[in-house]
Amino acid sequence: MSTKRTRPPYFLQRLNLRLLILSLAMLSVIITLGNSFNATYQVQRDLLISNTLEANRAYSAKLAKDTDNFFAVAQSQLQYSAELIASRMDDETFLQTEATRLHKQNALFDSVFIVNVNANIVAASPSVLNLKGRQLSVPDAIAAFHAKKPVISNPFTSPAGNYLVSISHPIFTPDGHYQGYVAGTIYLQENGILGNLLGQHYYQDGTYVYVVDPSGTLLYHQDPSRIGEKVIISGFLEAVIKQQSGQAELTNSRGIDMLAGYAPIARTGWGVVAQRPKAVTLTKLEEQIQVFSVKTLPLTLITLVFIWISAFLIARPLKELANNARILDQKQAQERIQSIRSWYFESALLKSAILKGMSLLNEKISRLQTDSHTDPMTGLYNRRGMQKVLDYYQNSQQNFAVISLDIDHFKQINDHYGHDVGDQVIKSLAALMRNSSRKDDALCRCGGEEFLIFLPDTELDIAERIAERLRQKVAQYKMTNLFYITISLGVVQCQIDTISPKDALKMADNALYQAKRNGRNQVVKAA
Repeated sequence: MSTKRTRPPYFLQRLNLRLLILSLAMLSVIITLGNSFNATYQVQRDLLISNTLEANRAYSAKLAKDTDNFFAVAQSQLQYSAELIASRMDDETFLQTEATRLHKQNALFDSVFIVNVNANIVAASPSVLNLKGRQLSVPDAIAAFHAKKPVISNPFTSPAGNYLVSISHPIFTPDGHYQGYVAGTIYLQENGILGNLLGQHYYQDGTYVYVVDPSGTLLYHQDPSRIGEKVIISGFLEAVIKQQSGQAELTNSRGIDMLAGYAPIARTGWGVVAQRPKAVTLTKLEEQIQVFSVKTLPLTLITLVFIWISAFLIARPLKELANNARILDQKQAQERIQSIRSWYFESALLKSAILKGMSLLNEKISRLQTDSHTDPMTGLYNRRGMQKVLDYYQNSQQNFAVISLDIDHFKQINDHYGHDVGDQVIKSLAALMRNSSRKDDALCRCGGEEFLIFLPDTELDIAERIAERLRQKVAQYKMTNLFYITISLGVVQCQIDTISPKDALKMADNALYQAKRNGRNQVVKAA
């Protein structure tokens, strides 16, 4: 009996072991590299964002402290001046001299003025402002006058048109009588003292600073046109106004993602915010990842070439074993398999298993053909031998055709000529079946005058022709030189994956009985 020869599906022919190993290896390399790039990027990104946030928080805290120290020094200077002029409020020359000294000596103030107990400005520097002799009219200046304590005002626009804040200190005589106050102003617009303090920093990376007061008014910004603008108070600005320090990722009023740090100025209630565009922060990282990708490309290509060669060497012995396993019925198959170089353990083990399997298969086939599972009268397989044939077809998933036949009116032969003649007829029919069969066909006597012929890998039309040829040969043969006989035959094809051998035999028997019902001495194919 021959080994079944079938070609695998097309997609399995294309998906060979070498391609599978190469695909899996490439997929693993790509996933590993992608995961490595992603993990590196995410870790570096988080670290960079965290460091930037902390740097901005520390920077805003430093600026807030420096600004607070500035106001402390300014208030100290005003306090000293208030003590000097407390007993000389009637000396206009001295007051003007002191205002000029306070304005020019330390460059703490953009302007200085002294207000008497009647809320009149009695001295001012610089003189170009023409403030001397004027009555206080600005609400914040009037509020500072009535406060009778050190005050840092809210931002306001002076009569001279300058947007500023005022720092004032009350003047009291030694016996506690209120005499007015001395004040210094700080311009909030460009080229002001506060702008110089906040605007000069060492960062050249897109970081910028702005200052906001409790009402949400910008007191300082890198864009001078925005000074005095009201901003929407939400999120982190609430924390700033509540005199809290910290850091936050946020989106500014122009929809740009920012990394911000913030800190309060204790003496004023203002908040200092230092922030940097997130995209600027990550640009360097993205450039580094690109450089890293380019530098790893040669090694990646070398790795893939190595994998390709390895896949070829691994798959080669298995492919040769598979190709030769499909032609096990050829004489040279065993020699070819023996000559395959299986250089690693699994392929050598598979090679040994195939050779052993071939040896066992040959032994089984030989034993099946020669063992005692034969009918003693005809030498054909008996029912046990027939079952072995069917088991072989089932286990090897081999398709076959089956011819079921018996002798027409055999009982009459036995009744008329005797059983000895009947036995001789059966032997003669068995001989005719052998002479009409092929090498790999299996012939069975399944009882009395009933026979089966198994035709491996045979289409139904071919089986029908074989059955018809046998029918004609039997009809033309004179049995025991006394008489002629006829036979009826049923033919069916068994596709192992759709019909069980047992069902195929039933179908063949049904076709045989149909031949008898149709008048005997004919072949009927199973529907």
